[in-house]
Amino acid sequence: MDTISKNLHDTGPGISPEQILVAISDLYHRLRASGGTVATAESCTGGMISTWLTMPAGSSHFFQGGVCTYSNDAKAAMLGVDPSLIAKHGAVSGPVVKAMATGARERFKATWSVGVSGVAGPDGGTVEKPVGTVWCAVAGPTGVEARLLKLTGTRTAIREDAAMQTIRFLMEKIG
Repeated sequence: MDTISKNLHDTGPGISPEQILVAISDLYHRLRASGGTVATAESCTGGMISTWLTMPAGSSHFFQGGVCTYSNDAKAAMLGVDPSLIAKHGAVSGPVVKAMATGARERFKATWSVGVSGVAGPDGGTVEKPVGTVWCAVAGPTGVEARLLKLTGTRTAIREDAAMQTIRFLMEKIG
């Protein structure tokens, strides 16, 4: 229990609520301008992106919904990720987050969606995928693209950075 409590409060400098609101405001401005909506498929961020997207009043105009699919079975059942894709590449991979983002976009009928999966630590890393390895993807009208992030810091810092970089990736794709 002490470890869990320490992890919840060991945020270091972190990302401030003001930074989050500025990023979400910018995202919603872009979605408003394009008439778009967004959905999420999250693993290592545990619903953090969805939480941030629903912070401002009026978020229901843009946010369609999200799923937190931490287990491989949930990725398959909730998002339609082919289990053979997970077996071949691992849950923390470009092909899997692309499938997660595509599944969320289809299921929520959103213009845009994100998928994110990674190793937030402090355990679970391997030589091939050390702690801080995170894949994120954005699916939209022009297709789906994945990006590898190599993050450092505490579990909380990795999760926050993954969430913020995924949102920035989405804004980049929206234009």
